[in-house]
Amino acid sequence: MSGENARLSLAEFHGLPVVDHPRASEGAVERASLPEAGAVAWRVGVVASRETVWEELWGEEFARFLATVDAARVRALVVGTWDSYYDTPSTEFLEAVVVARERLPSLRALFVGDIPEAPGPTWITHGRISELLAAFPALEELAFRSGEELEFAPLRHERLRRLAVESAGLPAAVVRGVGESEFPALTQLELWLGEASCGGDASVEDLAPILSGERLPALRRLGLCNSQIPDEICAALASAPVVAGLEELDLSMGLLTDQGAAALLGGQPLTHLRRLDLTHNYLSEAMRARLREALEPAGVEVRTEAGDAVDWVRFIAVGE
Repeated sequence: MSGENARLSLAEFHGLPVVDHPRASEGAVERASLPEAGAVAWRVGVVASRETVWEELWGEEFARFLATVDAARVRALVVGTWDSYYDTPSTEFLEAVVVARERLPSLRALFVGDIPEAPGPTWITHGRISELLAAFPALEELAFRSGEELEFAPLRHERLRRLAVESAGLPAAVVRGVGESEFPALTQLELWLGEASCGGDASVEDLAPILSGERLPALRRLGLCNSQIPDEICAALASAPVVAGLEELDLSMGLLTDQGAAALLGGQPLTHLRRLDLTHNYLSEAMRARLREALEPAGVEVRTEAGDAVDWVRFIAVGE
């Protein structure tokens, strides 16, 4: 996935089409004119612009949303720009959604930070995003784009099935917070680790609780993506207990070289996987062929499309 594609607005979330809730500036809204509340994923946001005066408040738009849809039937919510300066911390958003939790008893999926105006994930600022999981014990899917000031406190959540963090620089403390959490129902975990220049300072040691699989008994898809250290991650995955239970392993969007791919092939068997995604890599043609020859006869879908380099400089897929 390219950086540009990563910033496009969501068209679908939680298996539902994403629909923008009309903003106040668009005039009065009649409930009868809107889709059925549970049939779509609702995106609530304001216009982001550094050239205009801050005229819209996300909290006011969210209050209008709760008043004009049947909030009790809303299944999926997409949080767009929360003020006219897209890099302002999401404190207001977090507080508003948590306060409204009793009005959203059917909410099962939440995507935070669908902000195409932002230059990249690093510009999207959050606080302790794990508070959303504590507030919504029935939530099944949580995904967000983020950069600076993100926090994730360890917790136990019984119902969460998918957790995805899209970042150009995921702090090691956040990776450790996820790894120290208990998610007995989680089947999909995707972390975009990013690069050190954007705050992505997680090491293989920080990933150890995830790679052990002890707190993730139901995990079937693991993504450790957009990383500067995929070769080191592959060396750890070669003997990581979590791999045996996986159906999909995603190491795409990073700086993978032949060294990392060789470590994967030289470790525990991968023939039980349905898919191995190495898209955006820096492998030789010989190594790509070796991967396909080793895994495709067993029915594994192997994706090995190359990444881009400029003047021999290699890049992760989504930076800044």
